[in-house]
Amino acid sequence: MDHLPSAARIRRGIVRLNRRLRQERGDGSLSPSRLEVLGHLHRHGPATPGEVAAALRQRPQSLTRVFAELEADGLAARTAGTVDRRQSVLSLTEAGWRALERDMADRDAWLARALASLSPTERGVLELAAELMERVADTETLG
Repeated sequence: MDHLPSAARIRRGIVRLNRRLRQERGDGSLSPSRLEVLGHLHRHGPATPGEVAAALRQRPQSLTRVFAELEADGLAARTAGTVDRRQSVLSLTEAGWRALERDMADRDAWLARALASLSPTERGVLELAAELMERVADTETLG
């Protein structure tokens, strides 16, 4: 079965929605890299820099500056690992959670207004689609 036409249509919809959501970000929003790291720590809890980088499909060296900036700004905390004290563990601070929440608020408000124009059935379809997109995003690529 050829899923390429469906994949292209879904990708176009996701790209357009993502573009619109970026436009709805308020002044002083977090950079995309900071947002990604804080979002990961919020969803999955404390993690080593290597674990965060792997989950975001980046090299740890690519995120070194982002980790340092988040720590310097008090948005993330770095502690020694419990198993290996040489390994550091990053966690979301209360200030990091508040920054993440502020960053999401404008976009969530716009999306809520947009959803209000849809029928309950259409909103239900989108909620199901959101769940399915999360599952697809977590799918490992098959070789």
